[in-house]
Amino acid sequence: MFDEKKESSILGTVIAVSLSKRHTFSKENQESIKVVKDFGVEGDAHFGSTVKHRSRVAQNPNQPNLRQVHLIQNELFEELADRFHIKPGQMGENITTVGINLLELPTDTILFIGESAMIKVTGLRNPCAQIDHFKQGLLKAVLDKDSDGNLIRKAGIMGVILQSGEVKPGDTIRAVLPPRPFKKLERV
Repeated sequence: MFDEKKESSILGTVIAVSLSKRHTFSKENQESIKVVKDFGVEGDAHFGSTVKHRSRVAQNPNQPNLRQVHLIQNELFEELADRFHIKPGQMGENITTVGINLLELPTDTILFIGESAMIKVTGLRNPCAQIDHFKQGLLKAVLDKDSDGNLIRKAGIMGVILQSGEVKPGDTIRAVLPPRPFKKLERV
């Protein structure tokens, strides 16, 4: 999964930041966003310490919000470019990255972004049928199977805010892996 010698220096870059005050599928790009400890992206519809995703609120509105911030790697958009034209923010992510394979990070990885923001990775985004309302056929494109037939979700990762800070395009992302044994990302 990771090269032991390079584990301590997994670096990437923020290429876009986005938010939406309403529960819309896509989010609008911003010059910067503020992430707030224990709550998420200030001004975003998913801001809060308890779950804000509509289907999860219907099940139990008191669940902890493990989906305070959504990150997607721009490499996914490049992978899908022959079939879909997708811009940062359009798949509902708050932070679009380049240079880090987010999907290979273990659960509880800490992402240090910009001067002070810290995000703990909680799991994978579970893409739903809404994604096909945005672009027909996209749901199938962001789901795959590995050689053992296990489902692979490619629509990004989710996290919680450990330390507040401003995040903007051009910020460096430094991933610090948790202690071994690593726990594979699961959907949250």
